[in-house]
Amino acid sequence: MNILLLGSGGREHALAWKIAQSPLCNTLFIAPGNAGTQACGTNVPLSNTDFRKIGEFVIENTVELVVVGPEEPLVRGLGDYFRTEPALSRVAFLGPGSQGAALEGSKDFAKKFMIRHQIPTASYRTFHQSQLAEAKKYLEQFSPPYVLKADGLAAGKGVVIPDTLESAYKELEEMLAKGKFGEAGNTVVIEEFLKGMELSVFVLTDGKDYVILPEAKDYKRAGDNDSGPNTGGMGSVSPVPFAGRDFMKKVEERIVQPTVRGLQKDGIPYTGFIFIGLMNVKGAPFVIEYNVRMGDPETESVIPRIRNDLAALLLAAASGKLAGKNVEVAPETAVTVVAVSGGYPGEYRKGKAIHGTDKAEGSLVFHAGTMEKDGVLLSNGGRVLAVTSLRSSIEEARDATYRSLRNIAFDDMQYRKDIGKDLMTVNTAAT
Repeated sequence: MNILLLGSGGREHALAWKIAQSPLCNTLFIAPGNAGTQACGTNVPLSNTDFRKIGEFVIENTVELVVVGPEEPLVRGLGDYFRTEPALSRVAFLGPGSQGAALEGSKDFAKKFMIRHQIPTASYRTFHQSQLAEAKKYLEQFSPPYVLKADGLAAGKGVVIPDTLESAYKELEEMLAKGKFGEAGNTVVIEEFLKGMELSVFVLTDGKDYVILPEAKDYKRAGDNDSGPNTGGMGSVSPVPFAGRDFMKKVEERIVQPTVRGLQKDGIPYTGFIFIGLMNVKGAPFVIEYNVRMGDPETESVIPRIRNDLAALLLAAASGKLAGKNVEVAPETAVTVVAVSGGYPGEYRKGKAIHGTDKAEGSLVFHAGTMEKDGVLLSNGGRVLAVTSLRSSIEEARDATYRSLRNIAFDDMQYRKDIGKDLMTVNTAAT
């Protein structure tokens, strides 16, 4: 069958790499893709939010399965468009409609969903632009650090965690009064800070049944030892040592099952991925956030560990036929490190020539912000490449990934040196 994958980052390159291996896949289109995805299929210059042109392309190219990588087209209603347009309704579409996508599109909606369905999460309140004074007053009942979240989509950067009450006041003013995150920050969720170890759990569902994909831990801060500003993600590791069998059983029973049942109870049809950002608090899982797609760069660690035919799994989910399906997971550990442009997540320059991707022997190089011009590979974003290695231990996977990174170069290339280091001494028995 012909498959269309929407997106242009490292997540989409990892998905394209795996989907292209499927015997079900005849032609894979990636829109718009990047310099790496063109080795997996055909890049197509389509905007993810131009619904009409996407629909026309699907019809003209007899696409039978559409897989959506990023969240924005889902939040804007691409799933609804496909399911209500007569000419497109026959196409298997992997991704929720706008109602389900509100789990990511609105932090307030997600928190109300969790409370309604008794899914463990941090205590919180939501404040609008006119409630700045009330929001400041609410902060006073918490001890530092403080968690402030822009309600809407903010490219993965809408969460700030100030260490003092004074800096929390300032951040609130920046968000509610000065428009730091634009419309996304016109409403702010303030919640209790949960102390524990963070991880990401990924669920694939057809709205009734589900499978749980390998879990991962990602690293958001720009600098080593979790210093510097939040980013879209600087690296990831899968599996997570502190997410043992007992802990993951709690996750399934207390969070995954109530989430899928909650969507059904609320009458929200949902097909696709559910990303559950969790905190392990003394062995108990709490939900930090939902996303309605795979994470990035977690996908670059998770997908290489899946042994199944991914296209077959995605088609089953999109077609309501996930019952009885299982995920076969490789036992090896995957460590992913992201190479970024100097200045990221602030201002950075594009168009830097990239060298050495062919010298990353024994590792996978997933492209994120790249383009090719006149046969030369160039940087085209803040996060440029994600290098992944699978080995029998975290130590070996780290060594392999960093060895490959030392062979890759572009002007002002930067990356964290400590990805996975914190997990090398974790006591799995505690979970």
